[in-house]
Amino acid sequence: MPQNIFTGLDAEGYDRGSTEMYDPRVLDPAVSFLADTANGGAVLEFGIGTGRVALPLSQRGIAVSGIDISSDMLDQLHRKPGSESIVTIVGDFATATMPGTFALVYLVYNAIANLTTQAEQVACFRNAARHLDPGGRLVIELWVPDLRRFPPGLPALPFTVSPSHLGFDEMDIATQQGVSHHYFIDGDHVTRFDSPYRYVWPSELDLMARLARLTLDERWADWDRSPFTSESRKHISVWSRSQS
Repeated sequence: MPQNIFTGLDAEGYDRGSTEMYDPRVLDPAVSFLADTANGGAVLEFGIGTGRVALPLSQRGIAVSGIDISSDMLDQLHRKPGSESIVTIVGDFATATMPGTFALVYLVYNAIANLTTQAEQVACFRNAARHLDPGGRLVIELWVPDLRRFPPGLPALPFTVSPSHLGFDEMDIATQQGVSHHYFIDGDHVTRFDSPYRYVWPSELDLMARLARLTLDERWADWDRSPFTSESRKHISVWSRSQS
């Protein structure tokens, strides 16, 4: 089971540390893409967290459920207006079961990388497939690591540098393991938060999907359906379960 790092003050401050992800220019295209893909059906979010995506989807009249390993994150979600319509359970989304089946299962904001072994990530695909209706779809948003920026011997690279937030990625190329080190600055007070992850290439995800009997339908560079290329920094991938 993955480590639950989003507890206590980290859960309480999660939204404040992710304000850029609430920008309508970021959030609205994601919600529209997922709503279009669900096509009126019920949806299930793996790693629902504080409901950044789930709440606006629910406000569009879509039945939303979610799984998250952190009860503290779910407490933050259920303090928000409109959350009473969202069904949640506490559990590891690689194995936990939500009653019913769904037109769409989705993981956003690199959530699958929180599973830090290949076996857990394979289990996640199989768990998603078990939750899908015939013809249902799995959508994953995931970054593409730019290993060209990691010269030999360099221990870490910055990914965020601002007056309030410093972020550094540490990666082991041999194991695909990494840690994102976050330093949040509030006046003279500095809070550190470390997030371990396992990065996965798109082709490796496609093999995991095949093991779960899912087929790749689409891959884009972003929620606006811009083309995915060798220079893309992330991807939105869509796999489907067969109709039979």
